[in-house]
This record gives sequence, C-alpha cells and structure tokens, in this order.
Amino acid sequence: MKAFRSHLLSQAPMLWVALMPLLAQAQSAPAAGKSTLGIAAITPTASLKQTVDKAGKTLSLGQVVESLDSQLMDRFNATRKFELVSRSDLASVIKEQDLGGSGNLDARSVARIGELTGAKHILVTTVDNFQDITRKEELKIQKEVLTAREIRLSAVGKIYVTQSGKLLESANFQTATNKLVTEFATASVEGNRTDDLLVAIARDTADKIANRVADVIFPARVLTKREKQIMINRGDGTGVALGQVWNVFAVGEELLDPDTKESLGREEVLVGKARVVSIQPKTATAELFEDNGVAVGAVLRRPAGISP
Repeated sequence: MKAFRSHLLSQAPMLWVALMPLLAQAQSAPAAGKSTLGIAAITPTASLKQTVDKAGKTLSLGQVVESLDSQLMDRFNATRKFELVSRSDLASVIKEQDLGGSGNLDARSVARIGELTGAKHILVTTVDNFQDITRKEELKIQKEVLTAREIRLSAVGKIYVTQSGKLLESANFQTATNKLVTEFATASVEGNRTDDLLVAIARDTADKIANRVADVIFPARVLTKREKQIMINRGDGTGVALGQVWNVFAVGEELLDPDTKESLGREEVLVGKARVVSIQPKTATAELFEDNGVAVGAVLRRPAGISP
C-alpha cells in the first residue's frame, strides 16, 4: 500500500499538468443555456468617415464609436443571455477581410471566427450616419448665448451564425438626442458642456442593439401564468418598460422552405396580448387583456413598427 501511495504522489505533478487544460476549458465553458457571442469592434462606413472629416466632426464621431463599443459589452452582459468571447481573436480574422464599412462577412470568415473563439453568433455593427448639429443664438436683451446641440446616429447591426456562416438578422437602429445650454454672452460655451450627449446616444443605441439581438436568439417567454397575470423572463435593463404592450404567440411546428429545405423557424400563432405592470431585476409581470390560449413557454414580441 505504501508503495502504491508513493507512486501516486510521484505522479501528482504530471497528473496536475494533464488536468490543467481540462480545468481551463471547464472554467471558460459558457453557462448552460447561454449562447457564446462575439462582438466585433464598431466600424463607421468609409463614406461616413469622409463626410465627418470634411465637417470637422471626426473627434465627436470617434467619441461615439468608442463609447458605443464599450456600452455594447455592458448591455449584453446586462441581458444575462450571453457569454462574450475575446475580441483579440475576432480582430485578427475581421482585419483580413476588407469590410469597407459594410459590415458584411463571408461564410468562410464567419466560420473561421467560430473556430477560433467558440462563438455561436457574431455581431457586426457599422455606423452609417452621424450628425452633430450645433446652433447658437445671442439673446441681446438678456445678454445670454443660447446653444442647442443635437446628435443623430444611425447604425446597422448584423448577426451571423458561425455554424452555417449565414446572416441571421440585419436591422437598422436610429437614435437622436439634444440639449440646450444657456450662458452669459461674455462667457464662451464649450463643447464639453454637451459632450454627455455623445455618451447618451451611444448608450441608447447599445440598448436597442443588445435587446434586439437577445430577442432574435432568445425571444421573451412566459414563465408562469396565474389567471390574467403572466411573468416574463425579461427584467430591468432589457428594454422592458411599464405600460408596454406585448403580443403573445403559441409556438407551433418548424417551418421549412419548400425550395431550399432551410429552416425558417417555428410557426407562431397570436394567442394574446399583455401589458407590463411591474419590473423586477430579472423578470417582469404583465396583465393579459386578450387571452386565447396563452400558456407557459409562449413567446412574447413587441408589436410590429414599435422600436426595440
């Protein structure tokens, strides 16, 4: 027995070295049910860069892109639906393909990203419109300078599936915000007094993109139902707001394209409508005002034409 124990102890360092890769893999493995997502760095289109440069707004665009880049990571963490993969691996692959600001990846590049990072989905976001408009007006009677600043931002988000290399979803997100600053005419109105607008518009856009991606990959669902009250698996910070109306769908059979045999998702039949009445950190409660067979597991979606 002593000889056997001595043998095990002598082999311990080798066993530990052998187990290290397995332990590292276990630690990096995504939580059960979560999807691994790669988020590419935000890219302005080539034409937008030229336009912004001529207008002298390159710094403002750079601030928005930088803020949107970090805000996206934060908002996706807030959805609690994804494990985010390293950007260093994404950058090396995406750099090889000249996106030209289009946000388009070919199937081979998407698959390659999946191989390198283990990501199931890739999000590529491009900014295709940015306007930073400032208007000043001197009020002679009050001896004040009125400065109005408005920021407009348009971005296109594309979700790719690494297994097939196909584009799953593409959507345009438009956001605008403004602010009014008043100072005495003898004082200069500095741009940084309203630079918080750049952060605000980046935050709003990141919210819209993260919630849209979450809805596409993990649509909101009914967790429980008690008479006319349902609980939804969406909580604070996921785009749910008091008073929102959601359509409720029963999920049916898988739909296949008759020509390509490609899956088009599952049939969704409208069975009810609900209004959000309370929001918790991880869930929300809604009251059904139409119920034609709402059951646990049903999918909820915002009505068409309403922003995410």
